[in-house]
Amino acid sequence: MHAWEQIQKTVDYIEERLSEEIKIETLANLTGLSPFYFQRLFKRLVKKPVNKYVKLRRLARASEVLLDKNKRIVDIALDYGFSSHETFTRSFKDAYRITPAEFRSRPSRLTHVSKPDLFLDYTMIDEDVPLITDSMVLEMTRRKLDSAEAYVGLSTKIPISQMPAGETTGIDRAGQLWDSFHSCKDDIPYLLSDGIELGVSMMGEAMSDTFTYFVGGEMMSNTFVCEPFVKWELTAGEYVVCCFEAENFSELSTNALGKAMNYLVETWLVKRGLTIQPFSVEKYYQTTSSAAYMEIWIVPVSIKDTP
Repeated sequence: MHAWEQIQKTVDYIEERLSEEIKIETLANLTGLSPFYFQRLFKRLVKKPVNKYVKLRRLARASEVLLDKNKRIVDIALDYGFSSHETFTRSFKDAYRITPAEFRSRPSRLTHVSKPDLFLDYTMIDEDVPLITDSMVLEMTRRKLDSAEAYVGLSTKIPISQMPAGETTGIDRAGQLWDSFHSCKDDIPYLLSDGIELGVSMMGEAMSDTFTYFVGGEMMSNTFVCEPFVKWELTAGEYVVCCFEAENFSELSTNALGKAMNYLVETWLVKRGLTIQPFSVEKYYQTTSSAAYMEIWIVPVSIKDTP
């Protein structure tokens, strides 16, 4: 059995027991390693120490329960392994920059550390061959766009740590921008009502700690756009496209998106000696009761050709 398979067993074990006591020794026994070597291997593959990972996954689960105002915050804290209301509040604020009480009174989108799917880090697939994981179906392909596509929406600067493949926690600024767009999209006369929606991450100067994020929908061509809206074009050309689907839209636009982006950029492209131009495009298609599907479009560049 590969090392990543042993660590994935412990990741699955943790996820099923977030409301229970989890001991390092128990996890190490699952892998057949000593606690010392298990913790080293876990940190190397999951990118976080065991105890920190467990705490962040507990906070993610607890944040969902906080929306139920019939449950006391202290009870939620104890249910998810925190010794007191104070300890839970401090940990929650360290992770998300707001307290549980503030989050409950004014719910905001949050970015979480997701449960990893290590299988994706060590699996290569050929183009147009679907890959099935425990949480989504993923496929790599190529597309040629014969003519540019025009989109209208909103744009803002976001901390680079909140790129779709990021591993940080906090207020979800990209999600807030989507909420703003959806709240005003009915007032955009040149927006196609049944068109694809788009999210675009655009890197700026190399030393910048932010990136520009655009969200919008397909628009009628040759139309003048008025503030506060902006226009963005997906130019004609050839693209590598990562297609994936999940059980529902919430899973698709959070955990699945992060995993797909990581797989595309850190595994599939790297092993082909490729990287990307400094932007990536998220295409969101109409979600139905039987399908939640989206695509990531990028322009591949040979690593040899980058500065």
